[in-house]
Amino acid sequence: MTTAAPRIDFEKHAAGFYRAMAHLDQAATKELDNAGIEVRLRELVRIRASQLNGCAFCIDMHTKDARAAGETEQRIYALAAWRETPFFNERERAALRLTESVTLMPQTHVPDADFADAAKQFSETELGALISLIVMINAWNGIGVTTHAWLPGSYQP
Repeated sequence: MTTAAPRIDFEKHAAGFYRAMAHLDQAATKELDNAGIEVRLRELVRIRASQLNGCAFCIDMHTKDARAAGETEQRIYALAAWRETPFFNERERAALRLTESVTLMPQTHVPDADFADAAKQFSETELGALISLIVMINAWNGIGVTTHAWLPGSYQP
């Protein structure tokens, strides 16, 4: 079994940026709280973006957090194929569709239809918070995948 070894201690060697990311993450979470975005939905978004980006640490972390928030194993397992399952409601589907469009932005350019679908399900405040969440998890994924700074299995909720 091959496990990716850490490439750099990111928190140590980019400490100021890491602290800024942590503050930005807290700001995104505050927006989510203020908008009333459900914790389970937050975790589904984080997991789906992390799946697309191949961030093993974030997948491990957010599946644990999703379970702790009451998410079912069935929905977590089905998340990679959410379009093909009946397990997600329209609001969740809109969030997942937007998550995929933003995460794959170089290919998708976030189509108007995906944004409009999300705008039908979420208020502007909720939509702003959701976009903040998607951008934030993609940033963390970028650091995690590039540096291997955090190893899967090391996160304990």
